[in-house]
Amino acid sequence: MRISRKVQQFTESVIREMSRHAIELGAVNLAQGFPDFSAPEEIKRAAQQAIAADINQYSITWGARDFRRAIADSFVRWQGTEIDPEREVAVCCGSTEAMIAALLGLADPGEEIIVFEPFYENYNPDVILSDTVMRYVTLHPPKTDSDDWTFDPAELRAAFSSKTRAIIINTPHNPTGKVFTREELELVRDLCLEFDALCITDEIYEHILYDGARHISPVTIDGMRDRTVTINSLSKTYSVTGWRVGWAIAAPELCTGIRKVHDFLTVGTASPLQAAGITALGMPPSYYAELSEHYSARRGLLLAALRSAGFHAWTPRGAYYIMTDISGFGAENDRAFAMQMVREFGIAAVPGSSFYRAGQGGSQQIRFTFCKKTETLERAAANLRNMAEQLRSTAGARA
Repeated sequence: MRISRKVQQFTESVIREMSRHAIELGAVNLAQGFPDFSAPEEIKRAAQQAIAADINQYSITWGARDFRRAIADSFVRWQGTEIDPEREVAVCCGSTEAMIAALLGLADPGEEIIVFEPFYENYNPDVILSDTVMRYVTLHPPKTDSDDWTFDPAELRAAFSSKTRAIIINTPHNPTGKVFTREELELVRDLCLEFDALCITDEIYEHILYDGARHISPVTIDGMRDRTVTINSLSKTYSVTGWRVGWAIAAPELCTGIRKVHDFLTVGTASPLQAAGITALGMPPSYYAELSEHYSARRGLLLAALRSAGFHAWTPRGAYYIMTDISGFGAENDRAFAMQMVREFGIAAVPGSSFYRAGQGGSQQIRFTFCKKTETLERAAANLRNMAEQLRSTAGARA
């Protein structure tokens, strides 16, 4: 009895594992990026009304027509780019399915996929399952708090070759909170054109931005309209991570490949939740402004608590995660430290190494999320203070 060689190459999700530890041990869950507060009432009501109206059967495999039109309207509204909802949208079961469907539908075995490291942990299994090969470009931490994570343009160029099929851009970025600039995206554009590569862009945090940061979708960069696959979902912007409603936007030829794979992966996305998605995508501009304001306050609360406890915390420009350096604690490694935090101090977070190649980084990093109620973050802050006091006491006793 055995499992496939592909599956043997990756572990279970470390993020979801730490979330389970939080539940089992009653710890504050700052590991998995789901809100513990309510989704907007009007969006929940729209879902309830759709179920009551008996929108409970299969929709068109690649998405209900009205929902696809709402996605297209939203894209024009925020990115200024017209798309054809009939030929250029594939509604999937979350952005997670959209990403694997894109790789399976658009890349052949042995072709290379470039990612920036650290990277969202799903990308590595996606590449393995699609029989492609991952190439890595390092993101370097900020030198000052006014800086963002950066990469070496020469290293990025060296990652491209005749084997390159696509580069994955996640902006705003999980886990670092980096927001890619126009200059950086234009460099990506130049390389994609030179090497005839695609850009697959994960934009699920597009509306969660801070300090004047601006989200720029790669599809809006000159020359990228027909070689960009834009992936998004309802999950993060509307606090409905359990709905699993996402989509991919791509030129008709590319979208056909994604739709074919999606059809045989999941058949279709929940019909009543697509109907509710129309309401979500039609929320007024004030909703998005308030979203960033609320998350900015939570960011400030957790940053202060982490720094007070002894973490070196990098300020994110987007998304709702904080990457930290734990070298000041003298910890053996990130995994041991994360397990100590959840077991002894009631705080669940994600070991940084889960965002890197095996053995290639993150051993002194931990990721926290702040998409939680203020009282949840205050409880976490109290636990962090207690942790800092106990660790200092233990260190003093040893001295």
